[in-house]
Amino acid sequence: MWDVRNNEAESRYELEMDGEVALAAYRLSDDRIVFTHTEVPEALEGRGIGSKLVKAALDDVGTRGLKAVPACAFVKHYMEKHPEVQDLLA
Repeated sequence: MWDVRNNEAESRYELEMDGEVALAAYRLSDDRIVFTHTEVPEALEGRGIGSKLVKAALDDVGTRGLKAVPACAFVKHYMEKHPEVQDLLA
C-alpha cells in the first residue's frame, strides 16, 4: 500500500518508504497547483516510486477540482505519458 500524503505545511506531497521520503513540491495559485520539483531519494530509485507519488498527487488534484501546471520535468513527462490525466492540465 502506497501512503501518499499532502503535507500542506511544506507544500508538497510525500511518500515515505524504508525511512526515506520521496516528494513532489508544489505552489498553489488560485485554482491551480504548480508542481515545481520532484525528488526520489537514491535508495528508492528504480522502483516506480516517483510515478506512484505523482499519480497519487494528481488523483488528489482532480478530487480537489484543481488544474495542474507541470513546471517540474518529471511531472510533465508523467502527464505526457498518461492520457488519463490530460484533463487536469491547466
